[in-house]
Amino acid sequence: MQYDHILVRYGELTLKSGNRNTFINQLKSNIKYALIPLTGYKVNANRDRMYVEITEDADVEEIMKRISKVFGVHSVSPVVKVEKNIDQIKSSAVKLARDIDAPGVTFKVDAKRSDKGFPYDTFALQQELGGEILSNIEHLTVDVKNPDYKLLVEIRSDAAYLYSRVIKGAGGLPVGTGGKTLLMLSGGIDSPVAGIEVMKRGVTIEAIHFHSPPFTSEEAKQKVIDLTRIMAETTGEIKLHLVPFTDIQKMIHKKVPENLTMTSTRRMMLKIADKFARQIDAKALVNGENLGQVASQTLGSIYAINAVTNLPILRPLLTLDKDEIIIKAKEIGTFDTSIQPFEDCCTIFTPKNPKTNPRLDKVESFEAGTDFDAMIEEAVANIETLTISKHTDTKQEFDELL
Repeated sequence: MQYDHILVRYGELTLKSGNRNTFINQLKSNIKYALIPLTGYKVNANRDRMYVEITEDADVEEIMKRISKVFGVHSVSPVVKVEKNIDQIKSSAVKLARDIDAPGVTFKVDAKRSDKGFPYDTFALQQELGGEILSNIEHLTVDVKNPDYKLLVEIRSDAAYLYSRVIKGAGGLPVGTGGKTLLMLSGGIDSPVAGIEVMKRGVTIEAIHFHSPPFTSEEAKQKVIDLTRIMAETTGEIKLHLVPFTDIQKMIHKKVPENLTMTSTRRMMLKIADKFARQIDAKALVNGENLGQVASQTLGSIYAINAVTNLPILRPLLTLDKDEIIIKAKEIGTFDTSIQPFEDCCTIFTPKNPKTNPRLDKVESFEAGTDFDAMIEEAVANIETLTISKHTDTKQEFDELL
C-alpha cells in the first residue's frame, strides 16, 4: 500500500509542560538533519505528534530508519491519512489489510478516538472496520487476544490515520535540550558508547582526545575522528579537540614511579579537560569508566584521580559489564572502528604493575616537584579543533590538520 505520511511519536518529552515546544522544535531540527540528503518529505510538528508528509518517490523505509535513530523519538509508523469519513476509512482499512492477507493470518482492529465528536465510538468503529475487512478479504480471520497483526486507526481532530506497523525509536530526549558536556574520547570501545548514552539524555557533547606523537600513530588520530563522525550521524556537528600530550606524558614517566604513572597520567588529562571545559562552558565531563574494569577504574584510583577537579563527571557505563558495552557499541556502529589496532596514549604507556589503590598524598608528592601547571597551560593553548559531522570527509579533514 502507498503510504502518505510517517507518524512520529514523541515519548518522554510529552512529560514536559511549559517548555514542550522547545523540545519539539529541537527534535524537528534534529530529524531534518538526520534526513539529509534524502528528498520527498516535509516535516510538520504539533504539540502531540509529528507527521512527515512523503511523496510517492520517497524512500519510506530509509526515512523511517533514520528517524527511529534520533533521540527523542519513541516510535514511528508509516500511515495513511484520510478524511474522517467512515466510507473512506473503511476503504483504506481494506487496502491496508490486503498487505497482510495470507492463509491462516489473524488480525485485530485497534481504534483510538481522540476526537469525541466522531459519530462512531471506539467499539463501534472496530466492529465496522473488522466487518468490512472480513467481507472483502478471503483469508484473514479475527483474533482479539493474540493476533498476528494489528490494524490501528486513530481518529484525531484533523483526520483519520491508519497503520499496521510500529517501529521502536531511540527514546530519550532531543540532543540540544540538556546543556553541554565534554567527552573524554579515547580510541577504545567504551568512551564513544558513553558519549551516545549522555546524548540520549538531551545533552550536547564536545570531545577531547589526547595524543602523544610519535608514540601514538596518525592512524590512531584518524580512528578518533572516524568515531566522532559516527557519533554525529543523527545529532549534528560535534567538535573534536585534539590535545598534544607527549611532553606531559614523558615528564610523568621521568618523575613519577612506574606503578603510579597511570594515576598521574589520568590526573593530568583530567586537569586539562577541566580547564578546557570551563573555556567552552561545558557543565560536566563525561568518560567511559567502568568500575573495576582496569586498575585506573577501581574506587581507590577514581578517588585519587578525581581530586584534581570539582566539575561533575558523568559515567554512564559505570556498572555495566564489558559484554553489555560491546553490545551497545555494535548497536551504535562504533565497535568495528574502536577495535582497529591503533593504540592511544594510555594503552601504549600502561605500566606492568599499576597501583590499584593509590594513595592521594603519595601521588601529589611525586607530582609536586615538577611544574605540571605550566605544561598544562601550554597543552591547552595548542589544542587543535575539528568540527565533525556525518557529511565530513574525515580523511580530508585529517590531511588538512597535518
